[in-house]
Amino acid sequence: MEVILREDIEKLGIRGQVVKVAAGYARNFLLPRRLAVAATEANKKIVEQERQAALRREAKEAAQAQELANLLSAVTLTTIQKAGEQDVLFGSVTSKDLAEMLDKQGYTIDRRKIDLEHPLKTLGEHKVNIKLHRDVVATVTVVVNREEEPA
Repeated sequence: MEVILREDIEKLGIRGQVVKVAAGYARNFLLPRRLAVAATEANKKIVEQERQAALRREAKEAAQAQELANLLSAVTLTTIQKAGEQDVLFGSVTSKDLAEMLDKQGYTIDRRKIDLEHPLKTLGEHKVNIKLHRDVVATVTVVVNREEEPA
């Protein structure tokens, strides 16, 4: 059975592509979830219009993400944490902490977009990537300072 994909589906195809799939896969999975439509001439025209609108929307989102990336590249986040003798933190700085610090500076970023493989566990300056869009990545500088102990 031939269907037109309405969404990008991994290992099958991209939006707007006509693909041949098993009838059961189309009938039981793709069509009920509105991931695809039957490949008729009328549906081909409708899907092409949707694809053009999605491309325009994607270009607009990419431009906005690039503007935000330019603003974020100048941002330096500073946090004060308790640390031990070898400059190792007692806790850690996580993506949630970074999202809260960005929020305090007026940038609302979802913590899942902050690309932090492991939480920051040492003092010093760290570079952290933020995935704003599929093609746009901003780099933010995070400075972790030692908390001064009262004398």
